[in-house]
Amino acid sequence: MDSNLLSEQIFSTSSAVLGIIFYVIYAITMWKVFVKAGYPGILALIPIVNWVFLVKIAGMSGWFALLYLIPFVNIIFAIVVAIKEGANFGKGGVFSFFLLWLFPFIGHLIIGFGSAQYRKV
Repeated sequence: MDSNLLSEQIFSTSSAVLGIIFYVIYAITMWKVFVKAGYPGILALIPIVNWVFLVKIAGMSGWFALLYLIPFVNIIFAIVVAIKEGANFGKGGVFSFFLLWLFPFIGHLIIGFGSAQYRKV
């Protein structure tokens, strides 16, 4: 067996396992964020539905989640949602931009397991 092929298989397998671990941790984190906002946590696990409720957590109509489907508009909209979501959890704009939009894995972990309380602004 070729050693390059073996190393590629090991790298591929370890990447997949690492990806699954990160997904499970993020799913648990989003579940906690949804529960803190008063929504059933299971909604965080359903693709596209989680966008609708994340937009609702940000204080907007769930119909605005359709903007995620429009190229380029979705980037601006995601920033707006992150800033409004952060404000509803008592976080500032810098936290929201960097940790809810740019690095949502970290930001939602802080909100989900931290002391932040949801209050619709």
